[in-house]
Amino acid sequence: MFMTYLKERLSWILLFLLLQFLAVFIAYIDPEIPLTSILYYVFLSLIIFVIFLVIRYQKETKFYQELEEAEDILDFSNREFLSPFEKITGDSIARHFEGLKKTVTENERILDEEKDELLSWIHEVKTPLTALSLMIDRLEDQTLKKEMTYEWLRIHLLLDQQLHQRRIPFMENDLYIEQADLESVIFGEVKTLQSWCIQKGIGFDIDLQSTEVMTDAKWLAFIIRQLLTNAVKYSEASDILIISYQRNGRTTLEIADTGRGIDSRDLPRIFEKGFTSTVHHQDHAATGMGLYLARKAAHTLKIKIEVESAPGKGSTFKLTFPKSNDFVRITGM
Repeated sequence: MFMTYLKERLSWILLFLLLQFLAVFIAYIDPEIPLTSILYYVFLSLIIFVIFLVIRYQKETKFYQELEEAEDILDFSNREFLSPFEKITGDSIARHFEGLKKTVTENERILDEEKDELLSWIHEVKTPLTALSLMIDRLEDQTLKKEMTYEWLRIHLLLDQQLHQRRIPFMENDLYIEQADLESVIFGEVKTLQSWCIQKGIGFDIDLQSTEVMTDAKWLAFIIRQLLTNAVKYSEASDILIISYQRNGRTTLEIADTGRGIDSRDLPRIFEKGFTSTVHHQDHAATGMGLYLARKAAHTLKIKIEVESAPGKGSTFKLTFPKSNDFVRITGM
């Protein structure tokens, strides 16, 4: 900050030095003026000027140091300004800050309205979607029925993803931590995907050695739904392995498929928002949101989510649940 201050006052410092040099020069060329006295005067002036600079530095930079160190815009309403320029700067920042606060407040209101409208629309769409499911059940053409069921399921899953995407920012307000039964959650999600799995010839091999976990059952179901949807989407005529076990006092759930797998260069990015693939970049079925939302939900639930994969050998997703005492840090408990 001191060097910055010197640069700011460089023109004044140069003017002072020029005046001192001018006094010495005049004394040098004019024999009537004693050079020794002038040099003594210049020496004292330099000392006084340095002291003056130090004092002014402390006073003049205090305001700007507060600005530099502040994490947020300072409140200038009760502050006494030491100079007219400080007051001009403070008043200008305060005006802009108030304007930004009004803009942010208005944007938040608009976003809340849009979110509420979208949530309302999703809930309204679910009604005709349920009716459509009942109509599909009455179809006699089995081939058409399977195709219609698959398309219905795709719409259902996309709406569900959108619904949870809007709720995740406020997820901590919606948590209900309890002893959840892994078996019932997993079988519920498998049943939802049943028609799709039958169409693709996919089965499930389930071995749950540990079935009780402390978590929010509704959000856990959402996480598992995203992982199972990915496993089914990228697998053909194979079994998906679902196992759970205890290790170091923690329950781990693994979901493994034998699908196309994930390239090693894509593994670090698969949980990023909107990322699909660099190898299968033209895959229009991928939205790049499922794993991103799953990880965000898992983070709030203190669930560690990991993946192991290789191209052509499938993928294994691991969910490691926290110990019971870890939930004291969760706001919604």
